[in-house]
Amino acid sequence: MPKRKSGDTEEKTLRRQYIYNGRVINLRVDTVVTADGHHATREIVEHADAIVVVALDADDNVLLVNQFRTPLGKNLLEIPAGGIEKGEDAEAAVIREMQEETGYKPQKLVFLTGFYTSPGFSNEYLHLYLATDLVPSRLHAEDTAGIELERVPISKISELVASGRIQDAKTIVGLLLLLEHRKTD
Repeated sequence: MPKRKSGDTEEKTLRRQYIYNGRVINLRVDTVVTADGHHATREIVEHADAIVVVALDADDNVLLVNQFRTPLGKNLLEIPAGGIEKGEDAEAAVIREMQEETGYKPQKLVFLTGFYTSPGFSNEYLHLYLATDLVPSRLHAEDTAGIELERVPISKISELVASGRIQDAKTIVGLLLLLEHRKTD
């Protein structure tokens, strides 16, 4: 994770109250003093680090997963993603999630970047990888039953993003970085 830079202004936390502690997220309300001395309330979603992966097969297709997202009440087309389990490193999480969601195990991983998903209210940090040299290898997980795998030619990526067919921010970031990575490769 990036370090604080000089010039960053810090808020002082006066009070931290946990509203909910769950399996995936915790919700808290912080009372803070801002840099200019005002009191403010911050509603924060705590989420452990996670991984996202742009998987590219031997035919230059990106592997995307189509899955129902309950908060939105609809399916989204996304790159594979998932949490990093306790004691697991990011690369191991990429391999496990790829096997669970796509049925493939990557033989080569390249770290592309990391980023915060919604820093205005959440501390979730995503580690983005490119996965290639895919070999069939399925791991079954209880929460992947409704996931459908879609192969999309890399040449269609810009069109899918521009048309709004892909609406998930982590997927847009990952796919656009893939296109940039290909230019320098």
